[in-house]
Amino acid sequence: MWRSSQPKRPDECRKLWAPTQCEPPRNMQLTALHKRSCYRMDWILRTLALALACLNTSEDSTAQTLQWSEPIASLFQTHCTRCHGSDQQKGDLRLDSVQGLIQGGNSGEPLISPGEASQTYLMQRLTTLHEEDRMPPDQPGPDQGELNLLLDWIDEHQSQIQQAMETSIPIFDHWSFQPLSRPPLPDLQDGQSAHPVDRFILERLRGEGLEASPRADKETLARRLSLITLGIPAPLDWLDLFLADPRADAYERLVDRFLASPQFGETWARHWLDVARYADSNGFETNRERKNAWPYRDYVIDAFNQDKPYAQFVSEQLAGDVLGANPATGFLVAGPFDIVKSPDITLTLTQRQNELDDMIHTTSSAFLGLTMGCARCHNHKFDPIQQREYYAMQAIFAGVQHGDRPLRTTLPPERKKALENLEVRYSRIEAEIEHWRELAEQRQQVSQKPLRKPVTSTYNEEEWPPTQATALRFTILSSSSAEPCIDEWEVFNVEGTNVALKEHGTTVEASGTLKGYAIHQLDHIHDGHYGNQRSWISSTAGSGWILYHFQEPVILEKTAWSRDRENLFRDRVVTEYLFEIRQADGTWKTVADSTDRAPFATQEDTKAFLAHLNPEERSKVTSLIRQRDSLASDKEQLSALPTAWLGTFTQPKSTHRLYRGDPLEEREAIRPASPRIFNPFTLEENALEKDRRLQLARWITDPKHPLTARVMVNRLWHYVFGRGLVGTPSDFGKNGLRPSHPDLLDWLADEFLQSNGSIKSLLRILLTSETFKQQSQPRESGLRMDATGELLWRFRPRRLSAEAIRDSILHCSGNLKNAMGGPGFYLLDVQAENVMHYFPKANPGKDTFRRMVYMNRIRQEQDAIFGAFDCPDGNQVMPDRPESTTPIQALNLFNSPFIMGQARALAERLKDASQPNSRHAIELGFRWTQGRAPDAEEMALSLELVEAEGLEAFCRALFNANRFLFVL
Repeated sequence: MWRSSQPKRPDECRKLWAPTQCEPPRNMQLTALHKRSCYRMDWILRTLALALACLNTSEDSTAQTLQWSEPIASLFQTHCTRCHGSDQQKGDLRLDSVQGLIQGGNSGEPLISPGEASQTYLMQRLTTLHEEDRMPPDQPGPDQGELNLLLDWIDEHQSQIQQAMETSIPIFDHWSFQPLSRPPLPDLQDGQSAHPVDRFILERLRGEGLEASPRADKETLARRLSLITLGIPAPLDWLDLFLADPRADAYERLVDRFLASPQFGETWARHWLDVARYADSNGFETNRERKNAWPYRDYVIDAFNQDKPYAQFVSEQLAGDVLGANPATGFLVAGPFDIVKSPDITLTLTQRQNELDDMIHTTSSAFLGLTMGCARCHNHKFDPIQQREYYAMQAIFAGVQHGDRPLRTTLPPERKKALENLEVRYSRIEAEIEHWRELAEQRQQVSQKPLRKPVTSTYNEEEWPPTQATALRFTILSSSSAEPCIDEWEVFNVEGTNVALKEHGTTVEASGTLKGYAIHQLDHIHDGHYGNQRSWISSTAGSGWILYHFQEPVILEKTAWSRDRENLFRDRVVTEYLFEIRQADGTWKTVADSTDRAPFATQEDTKAFLAHLNPEERSKVTSLIRQRDSLASDKEQLSALPTAWLGTFTQPKSTHRLYRGDPLEEREAIRPASPRIFNPFTLEENALEKDRRLQLARWITDPKHPLTARVMVNRLWHYVFGRGLVGTPSDFGKNGLRPSHPDLLDWLADEFLQSNGSIKSLLRILLTSETFKQQSQPRESGLRMDATGELLWRFRPRRLSAEAIRDSILHCSGNLKNAMGGPGFYLLDVQAENVMHYFPKANPGKDTFRRMVYMNRIRQEQDAIFGAFDCPDGNQVMPDRPESTTPIQALNLFNSPFIMGQARALAERLKDASQPNSRHAIELGFRWTQGRAPDAEEMALSLELVEAEGLEAFCRALFNANRFLFVL
């Protein structure tokens, strides 16, 4: 059949791919079974034809540049081709051609490469002293003369080997690697199916002996549309307007209204964040929070709401720092990040390789539907991706590091003005302090009064004449850093007894204790134990107070305290202080302070002069210093550019291919380059870091790229219909599934490109199709032929996502807050130690009643209620969430405090809107939660439930109804 040796043109390949009719024998009824068999056989034939047509039978470019002589060919024939020839290729290695030497086998290791001939992989395997590794096995290998012949041949062909390695191209015969072209719309000759999507779907259905389902009613369509676009039930006023609209395009107008809503971006951003493996913690054993990762999340929400062209959306996530969209590069570093670095160099290098692998895997799967991570240790087992190409992609990302980066490079005008005003005030106060210092220096020269030693982190004391006290207050005026910390505060009477200990009945109170640390508690300050592990930290940076109440009046003469008497920590030292005794008459008396101490090591010298001022002057200057320090802090905050978890970029070192992915087994240097599946590019080894990512973005967004548009269109279809035209959304390679409707996929991809990558335009096409508007009720004929609904003979019902369930409950109860953007909220309490611990909040406040897309997602943790509904934690790319059914889901939705509270709120809403009419309340409850009125049986059952258990029980039942929890 295929006699031509010339490669087929792209348009001819397209025709081969297009569906054809398989004609039945004459006088035979065309049954559905026969049609299905014919279709499958036709698919096999077309696939085979496509593979044959796309094979490039022209002379191999490698053979043109690198030839081997007869002696070399004979050498390989004698020693190698028994296991690595045309009949058998152990390890997928073939050595009866030069191409096999260059490409290598499963290990991804080329047998020959530029450089020292004796160090090539071929020579190593032929000459190794380890018998288990030496080739060929079980028989004599080449003698010394033959080895010398090989060495000479490699040395003489260095430039040809280099060229061959750069131009060796695998065969790309897979359907997704073929050029994208626009197939003609099927001609159904029924005069009814005008919508392009419907024509492709009906052609396949009728080929299988099926028909589409009737259109769903308007209430069902409005609810379905709202849940898919906004993630919550349709607002009742919008629904009523649609139901009352007699215009022929009323539904299309409703589609446009939903797509224009800000809630659209919040819903569809969640889908992309699953693909981008976004979360608000690092993962791994420490699992530290990322409190400033949210700007990337907000960028994605805004991008969907603005209908940002897809090519721009892709480019900004790869090179937003160059393109003026800084928050977008959060995509690159959104994955898990291990902050604990090992002293073992091998482990550290492996950690870095894992970080880069995460970027490569996410980028290739999200935008291209390729599993490039499979080529990290060897050539890809299924797709034409060589190990060299993996490391060429790694060279593109080699300069990307996890970390914070400023969101902008200049201050906004209003902050500049405020900063200028602060500078004026700061300079004036500094000048006044300088005046007092000069005066103090003059007095010092006269008095030469020595200063006491400065405070330390390990031990400090103060003494005073014996004084009766009922209480002692320790006021902290400043600290060396952050919130001050004290491990033990001792107070001694004239007998030398530490009367501060709990055993003497002394109680303690404080200005506040830093939350979240079990080892830092107020009770630890007088428990008799030293060291950081049992200490107290103030809740306020640089200040605080502690107060001892004695059981009975005591005569005190000394106190002692320390930051850490074990001398392990030297931060948070109290540097300025005041001790005051409460006397029997209730008055307070200062018995000691820090004004005559030499400055602490980290304090500025200007504070030393206070000892030479009188009390009134000292008080005034101390106040000035506080004002100055406060202004300095304000200046620092105002001048600091806001940062976010967006990654940092540095010029990388050379990238090398790693033998079997081992970071200690470097092979040849690899230049930054794209995979060779489409119009590949290669950059110089020293190309600028930003140019690498920018060039990759241009390559991915090339309109002629065979994968980019197909992959994104399939994702959009997946989130609308519950299953993609390709059932493996992030794997368009040979190990993924083939498209159920290949022509439809290509038509939509081309339409997507023609609309400048408008996501909303593509969604409008899908949402206005009759395929989308079908009823979801099953039919026996359809279930018998296509139980999974792949052929789309009905709208495939599916459960709402975890986010949509929670958001819908809050929406119906009237508690959903519509505040958009900014830092997220926690449904978990955080216990901050070296290793972070997270616990479900016992009573989440109303500040958590926002859309769930704003919930801080913690890796390795789940929300106590909605985490059970297959909500991913961001540890890996999740293009298609699983859909499980478990008892815990039912328990959470029926008995959890959250559900009880929202049911109570909905009941109050219904009472306010319908009191005292139970029938009206029930009807309104159905309309708010399900977008429809109850039928007679539902009304009777609901009235019975309300009468027996109350309106709140009825609301709980509504939240657990399938019609509430499913898109139907």
